Amino acid sequence: MKFDTIVIGGGLSGLISGIESARSGRKTAIVTAGQSALHFWSGSFEFLCNEGGETVIDRPLERASKLDDSHPYKKIGLERTANLLNRVAPILNEAGITVRGDLNRNHYRLTPMGFVKPAWLTLDDYMAFDEPSELSGKKIALINIYSYIDFYPRFLSLGLSKLGAECTRADVNVPQLDVLRQSTTEMRATNMSRFLRDDAVDALAREINKASAGADMVIMPAVLGIFSDKPVKRLRQGVDRPIHFIATTPASVPGVRCQLSLRDLFTGFGGYYMPGDTVTHGEFEGNRLRRVFTKNFGGIPLEADNFVISTGSFFGHGLIADFEKIYEPVFGLDLEAGKSRTEWYDKNFYAAQPYMAYGVITDDRMRPRRKGETVENLYATGALLGGFNALKEGSGAGITLATALSAADFITRS
Repeated sequence: MKFDTIVIGGGLSGLISGIESARSGRKTAIVTAGQSALHFWSGSFEFLCNEGGETVIDRPLERASKLDDSHPYKKIGLERTANLLNRVAPILNEAGITVRGDLNRNHYRLTPMGFVKPAWLTLDDYMAFDEPSELSGKKIALINIYSYIDFYPRFLSLGLSKLGAECTRADVNVPQLDVLRQSTTEMRATNMSRFLRDDAVDALAREINKASAGADMVIMPAVLGIFSDKPVKRLRQGVDRPIHFIATTPASVPGVRCQLSLRDLFTGFGGYYMPGDTVTHGEFEGNRLRRVFTKNFGGIPLEADNFVISTGSFFGHGLIADFEKIYEPVFGLDLEAGKSRTEWYDKNFYAAQPYMAYGVITDDRMRPRRKGETVENLYATGALLGGFNALKEGSGAGITLATALSAADFITRS
């Protein structure tokens, strides 16, 4: 089977690369094992939230100039990074995902545990604000679904009280959810979202209005709209005060919705989506990757002019660590990683762990190296890259999106 572009990995990075390749008219395939880190999504994307141990709110793009030259933002170039990332919100909106945010200034988001953290983009219906002082003096109703255990109103109440808000807590229920309570394992956000549609949403709105009388706003768990945001919009119309959502324990409803919406946008452009499959290896001719082989297709190769590898880091098995070494399992790409196991970690649990910055070695176009030579038609994106610590920097989504769009641009211009 012959394609113009093959993307390996169907998470956020792979989907964005695939969408832009398919949009250009190229015959594009995404080979994906299935679930991705999007299923753990909080509803917010980060660009740069921490620098030198300091929280970054103002001028995050300017602060990025202080990063090491090996950092993906610096390799791409900060001006080009900004231009690429300014395309993200329109792409998401095209897929039916509405977000708010600005590269020039981070805003704040409320975490499920009641902490306040900076973010670059946040879903329009999620709890986000420009200054924590905005919540001072507000009366907030924390509304949970009866017997749902993956929402933590006590923690939220404590966190919001520190911001000067006054919180009340209440549980509500609608009969349509009673069927899930026959088993305690069924009361999960993704399961509830399948039942909270149409009349069930209207019934839920009525119960929320009763339970939130006197409040300025409502905060509740994200349990609506796994396939689209229509149930969310319907609930917001039915509740007589502003209502905001908080992501819950995975699988995350906004994360699943984001993945499905981006997948649909990709296939709408004529892309070939191949779920439940894994690329096992590839064949090279000189410094070019010619074809790849997958578990499902066996000995039938998938050929392409260009390839993107977006398999993630250790979490997504894009990198593997055994007792002796760290390696990239698909193509054996060269890595920036400690040789000895004792180099991989810091004994101080709270220190920046070295392994978090490990990843494939690339040139300025994010083309990885193999046996010391750059692979001319392969682009690495997202968490597979080295040179950054997404956890300490709060930069993972920004890097994922910028490198995905960068790869797609090089491919569509080739």
